[in-house]
Amino acid sequence: MKKYRGTPIVQITDTKIEEYAREMTTPESEGVRALVESSDVELEYIDMLSGNLVGQMLRMLIQVSGAKRILEIGTFTGYSAIVMAEALPDDGEIITIEMNLRYQKLASKHFRQFDHQNKIKLLEGNARELVAELSGDFDLIFIDADKLSYEEYFSQTLPLLKQGGLMVVDNVLWDGTVLDPEDEKAQALHEFNEMVSQDNRVEQVLLPVRDGVTIIRKK
Repeated sequence: MKKYRGTPIVQITDTKIEEYAREMTTPESEGVRALVESSDVELEYIDMLSGNLVGQMLRMLIQVSGAKRILEIGTFTGYSAIVMAEALPDDGEIITIEMNLRYQKLASKHFRQFDHQNKIKLLEGNARELVAELSGDFDLIFIDADKLSYEEYFSQTLPLLKQGGLMVVDNVLWDGTVLDPEDEKAQALHEFNEMVSQDNRVEQVLLPVRDGVTIIRKK
């Protein structure tokens, strides 16, 4: 047990801390919970969802920043897009890109069920190719896709982010393996984190939320 200013600090497992954090965080809407239940039945990799801690953080960033136009790289089953769409004003828009055919099908189904105001536009294909066809400024960009391509996604999308806009990047700690990378994805994420930290066009904070989230602001 350590002490800080005379107060004992108890060592608590990360799992217990995350469980406690989830309990103390605003819960998901009924629609989002229904999407989670649907994804749980349809997929074996339910833990790939962003989760409510990241989802609620995205909602708050949208509401606080007043974001109206969002770009998402990596749709998966549509969880994060639906969560963000719920926080957008009536004239808000999300463009989300997914390459995996199975995830495209699931996301399309979920958007028909839960995107009642049709704020979400799903682009099917390779993000590296589709991003090059986009124009106009985005208020917020969320990246949660192929970990080996994070550096390229960052470089391609930063010019599309408005000055003062936010970029949120998920899974940047990769279960802590970025501290001592022993596989290709961990190494790629470590190099991405270093690259962002040295880019003078942005300022950023890496938060140990769930699997690690970096919030980047374009200067």
